[in-house]
Amino acid sequence: MLIFWPQRLVVLATPKTATISLEAALESLADVAVLRPPALKHTTARAYRRHLAPYLESAAGGRFRVVAMMRDPADWLGSWYRARRREAEEEDDPGSAPQATPAEAACIASFAAFVEAHLSDDPPAPADVGTQAEFLGDGAGGLAADLVFRYEHFDAFTAFLESELDCELILPRLNASPARDVTLPEPLAQRLRSARRADFALYQSLA
Repeated sequence: MLIFWPQRLVVLATPKTATISLEAALESLADVAVLRPPALKHTTARAYRRHLAPYLESAAGGRFRVVAMMRDPADWLGSWYRARRREAEEEDDPGSAPQATPAEAACIASFAAFVEAHLSDDPPAPADVGTQAEFLGDGAGGLAADLVFRYEHFDAFTAFLESELDCELILPRLNASPARDVTLPEPLAQRLRSARRADFALYQSLA
């Protein structure tokens, strides 16, 4: 989460939307950069409204606009899957690391397995990633952020930030995961759309 005081602007760090690259490009310009721990870095829109907004707006004497990115829900899960596979494969010293449970290992065997695990009643840790509707939503089907850009329109997001912050943004490519097969059998894709209808509806609502 990045806070720009003169502009009265808060940029939320929606997971898996190039937040590390944005932080690298903007941290020096931000008045407050919350980069760790993850629970604070990835403060949800509702948590910001409930806990941080009253304090900031009282101190600044004005309202802060909240902006964020949202990714197509299936593509977002694909990014999580690629990251989890990369983490497992890059483990330098498996002998000294905690051993993954069979369920944790099985859930990253393929993207389909990852989505199945994510949709289960008790997802194993690698697939327990929440939803973007929970991160950005107001709990009633709408947005708790003022402005949300689609990840596929990243250029529009950077142009917005350049205009607001009066700067040129050059984003480094950081924390990118290797390409993987992230196609789903159609029945599973339909299950995902049904189970995560709030996410898909929220994404479709973005202009």
